[in-house]
Amino acid sequence: MSAARKTKRAPKRGRKRAKRRGGALRLVFRALGLLVVLAIAALAWLLLAYPRSGGGARVESVVVRIAEGATVEEITAELGREGLVEHPRVFAVYLRLRGFAGSLRRGEVLLARGLTPARLAGRLDGRRVDHLVRVTFPEGSHRWDMARRLEDAGVCDVPAFLEASEGAEGTLFPDTYEFRIQRDPARVVARMQRTFERRTEELRERHAARLAELSRDLGWTFREVVALASVVEKEAAVAEERRTIAGVFLNRLRSETFRPRHRLQADPTVSYGCVAEPERAASCAGFRGTITRAMLDDPANRYNTYRHGGLPPTPICNPGLPSIEAVLDPEPHDYLYFVARGQGRHRFSATLDAHNEAVDAYRDGR
Repeated sequence: MSAARKTKRAPKRGRKRAKRRGGALRLVFRALGLLVVLAIAALAWLLLAYPRSGGGARVESVVVRIAEGATVEEITAELGREGLVEHPRVFAVYLRLRGFAGSLRRGEVLLARGLTPARLAGRLDGRRVDHLVRVTFPEGSHRWDMARRLEDAGVCDVPAFLEASEGAEGTLFPDTYEFRIQRDPARVVARMQRTFERRTEELRERHAARLAELSRDLGWTFREVVALASVVEKEAAVAEERRTIAGVFLNRLRSETFRPRHRLQADPTVSYGCVAEPERAASCAGFRGTITRAMLDDPANRYNTYRHGGLPPTPICNPGLPSIEAVLDPEPHDYLYFVARGQGRHRFSATLDAHNEAVDAYRDGR
């Protein structure tokens, strides 16, 4: 009787053990499934979201020296010390997953703080040394503006471009270019100057008579035309006023009654002097874009056209074709003055009394 009971109980215990084993296996499979899901999510984040993360509004360039033979981890650790990546180990994994590990550049490499991981990896990829980047220079950019844009794009650093472009202001044609990264700045300058010569050739031919007149009356060459065009570019906020403003400045240079005689009295020339030669004028100390009365009164600033007659020593930016043509074909009028009247537009006057009335109206909000 007892033996019979035992034989009946045995299958129940076996079923319980099998049930427990099945439950444990299900837990294992669930855990493995969860790990797989987490791994896929982490991989998706690393390849899709992470490359676009962390980019800053301000990009600050830095030259990093990468030793020959350095491992991916050693390179990313150095990038972390330079403040280029927030999580060096994560960036190292990203580089390996994307296949950059065997092609990272060595030596001095122009990089930048504030880049996304994807852009930083592109700068580090030795296979992309010949990679083309597109850089746009708006009309009215001066060479310091251009230098920063080139550095941000990885073409060349600021000091190298400024050295290569010394004396080239006004002839660095503002346009959209494609450059190779880590480009020789002298070749960048040469290309922009060739573009300037090519793009202005038709203007010079079409206005040959006007150029001859300016040469006869003022002793100008095309370079002086570009210098005045650079001032027009900075003063004219709306396109339809370019020719009018060009006419005002030409009238001032020729007038025997305008006082002080032959002075452009243009604020942008003062600002440019504080950018180009801040050490020359004490009034430029701490300049951040706002012109002060002390700056207007300071003759130590060679570009101060309130204190120095004629054109500034060099162009103050790189003007576009419309501003150059405005100087070659100015609006005929007798205006000698202009003052802002809102929305980028100006009120023009032929006499000082009329100008003072316009200034009072602007100050009073009329």
